[in-house]
Amino acid sequence: MIQPTTNIKPFLTVNHGIKAVEFYTNAFGAVESKRFSLADNKISSVLTIEGAVFYLSDEENCDGTSSHEFGAPIRIILETKNADKIFKNALKFGAAEICPMTTEEDWRIGKLKDPFGHIWEIGYPF
Repeated sequence: MIQPTTNIKPFLTVNHGIKAVEFYTNAFGAVESKRFSLADNKISSVLTIEGAVFYLSDEENCDGTSSHEFGAPIRIILETKNADKIFKNALKFGAAEICPMTTEEDWRIGKLKDPFGHIWEIGYPF
């Protein structure tokens, strides 16, 4: 059987990419696997959280995005059994709590906004 080759990976646009990488590595335990240097001390990075890949880059004039313009119009769901620990670390490193960690029906979940304006729902199903 042929394995699917389609993936969807979030690409976060931020101000202060270097600080964003520091936040995600400290708060979520992310690992930066690649970093590309851009003009004006900006960066583009590939990160993973427990094997889940996402991309991050400073805003650039040519990419058609600005975190100030659209205010992170998506929510990112980070599904992990380490949800409570990651949620607590994220708050420690500057995230703002939207909804505390709680148990809802068949999910353990909490919601926060990271210092770069992205909304994260962190949890796991029972």
